[in-house]
Amino acid sequence: MHTAFSITGILILLFFRLQAEAQIVIPLYEGETPNSRPHENKEEHKANDQVDSLAYKVSVPTLTLFLPEKGMANGTAVIVCPGGGYGGLLTKREGSDVARAFNRMGVAAFVLKYRLPSDETMVDRSIGPLQDAQKAISQVRKNAAKWGVNPAKIGIMGFSAGGHLASTTGVHFSRPAGPGLDSGEIRPDFMLLINPVISFRKEFGHQGSKDNLLGKSASSEKTDYFSSELQISENTPPTFLVHNGTDIVVPVENSLAFYKGLRKYRIPAGLHIYSKGEHGFLTYPSFDEWFGRCLEWMRAGNFLPLQ
Repeated sequence: MHTAFSITGILILLFFRLQAEAQIVIPLYEGETPNSRPHENKEEHKANDQVDSLAYKVSVPTLTLFLPEKGMANGTAVIVCPGGGYGGLLTKREGSDVARAFNRMGVAAFVLKYRLPSDETMVDRSIGPLQDAQKAISQVRKNAAKWGVNPAKIGIMGFSAGGHLASTTGVHFSRPAGPGLDSGEIRPDFMLLINPVISFRKEFGHQGSKDNLLGKSASSEKTDYFSSELQISENTPPTFLVHNGTDIVVPVENSLAFYKGLRKYRIPAGLHIYSKGEHGFLTYPSFDEWFGRCLEWMRAGNFLPLQ
């Protein structure tokens, strides 16, 4: 009888743990997706031994909710934008894994599966991802009470090209890219940029991300518009950046340039550069190392409660 009780108790605990880790996937838009051409949904997923499964040809954007247990929730929320050079999305390593880590800290996380630029599925490929990111911020803010979120503590996080997307939300919120969006609803309260693509300029910009988003014949005006270091203003949100100095895919100058621009406007910012490691932090630094520094910056900025 004691054994049966123990097994039952374990099953109940497992049930509630699974419930706490359950994810809810919702459409990003109700009804028609803006800037979308009539098309067949050709989204596909492929395994990758080095990182994880990758999503390709994403044309139907979604938001996946990861909500912490009510007793742990502190009101902070982070929208997570996976990377992939605007050609794919690392939705596990740079999405659900990070979201669950935030949940353990009492933070609500929302993984954005944003549309990947395509002339086949979009009228204007250059603004599709930004429309989705702005809409995600708006959705979380409008549903803040429902999801246990403080509407003044909604941040955005991005990895690599997802970092570029996240940064564009922080420099272009005054110019909504989609219909029905209000500039006051789409400004992130803080940004977390992880080995981010920031610039599309030739000096140190990431050419692959630029070509995928803007096309190979983009004008200098459009290139500058989507080079976030050139678009910083006094209203750009506080930002944390982390990068590897030895990153040969996305040079560290991307983070340095953005940090320098933030300093010019006296915007609270943190920057950590590691002396070794590759793009994506595949071997160094460890997740706990860089994520711990991210959390500490959030505490210092009052985006997380002090421990």
